[in-house]
Amino acid sequence: MSERTIALVTGANKGIGYEIAAGLGALGWSVGVGARDDARRDFAVEKLRSGGVDAFGVGLDVTDDSSVEAAARLVEERFGRLDVLVNNAGVTGGMLQEPTVVSIAAVRAAVETNVIGVIRVTNAMLPLLRRSGSPRIVNMSSSVGSLTRQSDPDGQVGPVSAAYSPSKSFLNAVTIQYAKELRGTGILINLGCPGYCATDLNGFRGVRTPEQGAAIAIRLATLPDDGPSGGFFEDAGPVPW
Repeated sequence: MSERTIALVTGANKGIGYEIAAGLGALGWSVGVGARDDARRDFAVEKLRSGGVDAFGVGLDVTDDSSVEAAARLVEERFGRLDVLVNNAGVTGGMLQEPTVVSIAAVRAAVETNVIGVIRVTNAMLPLLRRSGSPRIVNMSSSVGSLTRQSDPDGQVGPVSAAYSPSKSFLNAVTIQYAKELRGTGILINLGCPGYCATDLNGFRGVRTPEQGAAIAIRLATLPDDGPSGGFFEDAGPVPW
């Protein structure tokens, strides 16, 4: 069994997920690059390795039961445990997203990946996380999932959205329930908001870099044992619910 800290990042072949993997790898951790596209995953792993990261590929489609189960088996067989899980994979659901015109398929796609996918992966990895001395789960959310900010008439939280934004509010609510159930187990689970980063999710219109967006995930992945659980954080501090 490896003595290194073992992490798995979903959606890690590009963007914020890749930078989370790179940042955790820079700490000397072994980092699983979870991604469903074989070629992109292999390219990301090789790029990380060339930069000195102990990276390994994990075929992982968060919307597919068999894929997630296979990923859990791979980590089990290779390491026997998992120390940190970062649920980063996400989709917008597509456009248009005004509630009067949004397609049911768009809403379903956002929820399937951004919420159900997180539940699926988390539950599959929990037996491995329970074997860790300091297990951490980081769920990547967004400020657009804040109902407080969304309901502020003067707030600037992106366009009207009936798929992506509510899926992040749903994820926030689910994460609170995990924190309540896992209280006292040593497993800390928190939500991280990366800010508006330039990624292909938004057509690279963001004002922050993926590396900047990854910082909050790295911070929450490395919390001390007496750190918070069930919180929602950005670089500046807690995000209002």
